[in-house]
Amino acid sequence: MSISYKQWGTIDGEPIYLYTLSDKIIVNICNYGGTIVGIQAPDRAGKLDDVVLGFESLEGYLGSKFYHGATIGRYANRIGGGRFTLDEVEYDLPRNDGLNHLHGGFKGFDKRVWSAEIVDDVSIRLHLLSPDGEEAYPGELEVSVVFTVIGDRLEVDYFALTDKTTVVNLTNHAYFNLGNSETILGHDLWIDSDYYTPVNNGLIPTGVLEPVEGSPFDFRDKTRIGSRINADNSQLVLGNGYDHNYVLNQVSNPQIAITDPASGRVLEVSTTMPGVQFYTGNFLDGKENGRKGVIGFRSGLCLETQFYPDSPNKPEFPSPILRPGERYIEKTVYRFTVVS
Repeated sequence: MSISYKQWGTIDGEPIYLYTLSDKIIVNICNYGGTIVGIQAPDRAGKLDDVVLGFESLEGYLGSKFYHGATIGRYANRIGGGRFTLDEVEYDLPRNDGLNHLHGGFKGFDKRVWSAEIVDDVSIRLHLLSPDGEEAYPGELEVSVVFTVIGDRLEVDYFALTDKTTVVNLTNHAYFNLGNSETILGHDLWIDSDYYTPVNNGLIPTGVLEPVEGSPFDFRDKTRIGSRINADNSQLVLGNGYDHNYVLNQVSNPQIAITDPASGRVLEVSTTMPGVQFYTGNFLDGKENGRKGVIGFRSGLCLETQFYPDSPNKPEFPSPILRPGERYIEKTVYRFTVVS
């Protein structure tokens, strides 16, 4: 177990650092955007290779519009119409996704420089103060994210405090590809979920919890991602593939697993969050060159553990409201193993 770091560049004269946390896996974290830059995990032969999409330099992240590996906030995912009402006050947020607000707005937490400190030989802590009114959100929000590497696990702990009632939904936007294929369609997926939240044509949940049974959204048994992604299904047409929130059963850990049969790598995800946005990289357009070459259509998948999209406007969904005196405490663990 060890941690090292180096300066990786500057933004407006402020130094940006790249931290390396090493054990059975090797994880690189950047304090620009609270970004998971890389995760090296062994295949069935013990060979380490990167399993997340990303760039060789800081400039790649500064120029990208796809949130590669970033910590997302103040509210991950979409808020319909860019509006919500809280304690009888309506908040009008920036609309950076058509008519909707996405991933915290034009300058969300993914575009902020976080302060960083090494906690011990396995953990680093990133800290951010989001002022009252930033991207039109109420309340000064103090946020910390702790990244810990122990053995074959990356643990991500999220903490937040506010001085005014607000909404908070933090996640990470890493794109995973566990092998060397150009797409993730050959990966197998399992999600412990009986329901998902279907969306309208703006990709905003309708408010209904739809059973996955009998649909292309049923991953309760391990299923090849590409086997049904082009099925004649109106929800898959709207998302141009999978871009939907799953209601996690939260019976036991893990709740999610993906497997790359070619390399033997397995990623298991355990989380305290009520949902996960399964996204198959449908907006990746091949205009970016990453560490492994062109970042193309469906070349990576995201498993964004979170509150459901548009929850501030859906009181029937689990509540993302944080009030003064309360603590936002959530955790997601990524464990990397192999199958023979």
